[in-house]
Amino acid sequence: MTRMTTIFDAILDGEIPCHRVFENEHVLAFLDIGPLSHGHTLVIPKERRAQLHELSDDASAEIGRALPRIARAVMSATGATAYNVLQNNGSEAHQAVFHVHFHIIPRFPDGSGLGLNWAPSNISGGEELAAAISNALEGEERAR
Repeated sequence: MTRMTTIFDAILDGEIPCHRVFENEHVLAFLDIGPLSHGHTLVIPKERRAQLHELSDDASAEIGRALPRIARAVMSATGATAYNVLQNNGSEAHQAVFHVHFHIIPRFPDGSGLGLNWAPSNISGGEELAAAISNALEGEERAR
């Protein structure tokens, strides 16, 4: 499947401006133009992949190193004492821009930020499911 060009490609290519808060060789972070709260920041890899499972280990590691630093800076700059990190994969998961991206969404006492409707259910077939996931991970490691 061919990946479609996204607005994040245009930002990375310098065709669309953004309010940059962090950039290095592998990662770009900028303010969301439709923020859920003051300081809502997007963090994207410069590796152009639609979903998290498609990223290379190197790009994933770079995002992992950048996220805590950027979260601390967002909290410091906004005065937020809490935040959500949101990352969606696929349209069924509400992904709208098909380039891996993480939202750092500050939370404030006024309730601004990300609203959640968490509806947990009971686990079923836990042992079998855990074994299937573990086997899939082992298969991935063998394929390397």
